[in-house]
Amino acid sequence: MSRLMSVGDGPYAPPVPARELTAVSADGARLHVEVHGPEGAPVVVLAHGWTCSTAFWAAQIRDLAVDHRVVAYDQRGHGRSPASPACSVDALADDLEAVLEATLAPGEKAVIAGHSMGGMTVMAAATRKNLRERAAAVLLCSTGSSRLVAESTVVPIRPGRLRTWLTQRVLGSRAPLGPVTPLARRILRYGTMGPGSAPHMVEACARIVHACPRRVRYAWSQVLDLLDLDHGVRSLDVPTAVVVGTADRLTPPVQARALVAALPHCVGLTELPGVGHMTPVEAPDLVTGKIRDLVMTYATLKEGA
Repeated sequence: MSRLMSVGDGPYAPPVPARELTAVSADGARLHVEVHGPEGAPVVVLAHGWTCSTAFWAAQIRDLAVDHRVVAYDQRGHGRSPASPACSVDALADDLEAVLEATLAPGEKAVIAGHSMGGMTVMAAATRKNLRERAAAVLLCSTGSSRLVAESTVVPIRPGRLRTWLTQRVLGSRAPLGPVTPLARRILRYGTMGPGSAPHMVEACARIVHACPRRVRYAWSQVLDLLDLDHGVRSLDVPTAVVVGTADRLTPPVQARALVAALPHCVGLTELPGVGHMTPVEAPDLVTGKIRDLVMTYATLKEGA
């Protein structure tokens, strides 16, 4: 579905993968996985966020695949991965483990980048042996570990019970998103992107988000509403960089700063002025550059160095 609804040309058109495969999670859920770039190159694994798909990482894949092996997968129910009745943080962790197992050679490590729910996926897997052995470094983009609804600023009123209640109703809506119209683009830009986002960026994100099935969107919204992964942050003891936009309404900078304070091995916080929640689309070069830096610093070291 993600390819049918994604843009057809430009920097956000999904590149054609070198190969595709299916990873099978612990509960039997099947995950669509794409592999881009040359075999034998340093590996980057990309985990997208709520309502998105592998198409969300198009700009990063196109750039990195020149000299990296890039693995991108659709979270269960998203993109080309079939929906599953099991929606939980444990399922997210199981799925990431399955993708790592299916794509990495024995002893091989990768830099793992997660955006929004993709970052939460990494935190959920932080205590897992597989992640500890496979992650050379991590990039957390526009994400948080708890209090997501209470700290969201999508509803522009003072913090408190009323704002939290209204935010739950907005983010947990069962209503269909419908076609991508001018009004739909304005709503999506307000809620998820910076005010200066270029029209082609908004269009790319709108097509991807509107492709997510309504039932999947709702099911995962309930998981995010109750999310508490603070223990996962404290267990994520690999080098971890954090990126957030100052105009992010879904996971505002207060979330990123809390991550930085709790991470055992934080290697930097980058706050992007005027950028919203969709950092890999809104600031593609910067996000790609952060991934490259992590690969260069932590994933190309010789064994035992």
